Amino acid sequence: MARKLIIVSGPTAVGKTAWSIGLAQKYGSPIISCDSRQIYKEMSIGTAVPSKEELAAVKHYFIQDHSILQPYTAGDYEVEALALMDKLFADGHEVLVASGGSGFFVEALCSGLPDVPKADPQLREDLDRRLREEGLESLRMDLKRLDPEAYSNIDITNPQRVLRAVEVCLLSGKTFSSFKQTAAKKRDFEIEKICMVRPREEMAERISKRVDQMLEDGLVEEVRSLQQYRNLPALRTVGYAEIFDYLDGNCTLEQAAEKIKTNTRHYAKRQLTWWRRDPEVRFMSL
Repeated sequence: MARKLIIVSGPTAVGKTAWSIGLAQKYGSPIISCDSRQIYKEMSIGTAVPSKEELAAVKHYFIQDHSILQPYTAGDYEVEALALMDKLFADGHEVLVASGGSGFFVEALCSGLPDVPKADPQLREDLDRRLREEGLESLRMDLKRLDPEAYSNIDITNPQRVLRAVEVCLLSGKTFSSFKQTAAKKRDFEIEKICMVRPREEMAERISKRVDQMLEDGLVEEVRSLQQYRNLPALRTVGYAEIFDYLDGNCTLEQAAEKIKTNTRHYAKRQLTWWRRDPEVRFMSL
């Protein structure tokens, strides 16, 4: 049997974790997480990491094994994940299961990433300051002006993604979208891509229930414990930004919860847009 990687993707809250565990148990495979936030050990409630029971059911990799204090990119993930896969295949696994909703991490694993300019410390500091003082919408408008294609295709609810796209445009004098990989890097294993989907109304209900559960589990306390790190890229994400806003006194907790639900629905829509661009993805209704 040829060595094979099965990617289980889909929008947040669709049910990837449970389905991936069942698939991994079928093949005797561990699960390689492709989530750009669950990788951080300081973030658990707001990233919906698998439960203790789920982690015990199947061996998971790239779950809470890095720190938000150490910058981590999709390129870093590509190197580490491929090295892990080589070891797992050599240990006798013929099928590996990867699960996650972070498109860049999945793309890094399957196809590699294009060579884009490295971050410039001074420009990054300037953009970070603008993000703090002017808000995400200011950088979004810059991106829309500099690269309309990227504005239409990347997750513009993700501050770090928007900031990086603007940064590449300014550093290179080219559009961020012009750095698309012209040809996928050759992998020595077969790849099957599955994207889980549910009806929109059902997704909205699942997202609402997940946010309510996060708040019940202590999301506010988790975010409060991370306040000193709030400007780090990892914490500029849905679920954390809105609670920081609440802790700053800019809204009530109820308003913050509704913002999280709204922004998560928007994020889920963006995730599906990403997967629909890939002709190799097979969609599966749950």
